[in-house]
Amino acid sequence: MKIIWLKDPEAHDYPAALDYLSLLYQTKTANELVTKLRKSKTIQKKAKDILRASQSVLLDKDNIHVKENIKKSKKGIMLSPILLVRSDHKLIIADGYHRLCAIYYLSEDLEVPCRIV
Repeated sequence: MKIIWLKDPEAHDYPAALDYLSLLYQTKTANELVTKLRKSKTIQKKAKDILRASQSVLLDKDNIHVKENIKKSKKGIMLSPILLVRSDHKLIIADGYHRLCAIYYLSEDLEVPCRIV
């Protein structure tokens, strides 16, 4: 299956990542991480590897946001790359958790564009 991805994350992805990261880090650190994400290059990683490294639970296929992203991908609507932060032996999905879960359901071996710091 060919999923169409945007080259760069959408503008609204960064404030969403900041909201999430500010729950885990002090404001200054969260802001620094988002600044680094904006400057980093987009790379490709397999959906299954991102999910495993993040130690996240795969959301249910019927989750409204997962279902919406599955529909978008099947219609050829471009999806935004996901934003990731490395932490001590764990990967944090700062933005794009629902997109990752949707792609995983389509095929866990699909390459997912992401930015990682």
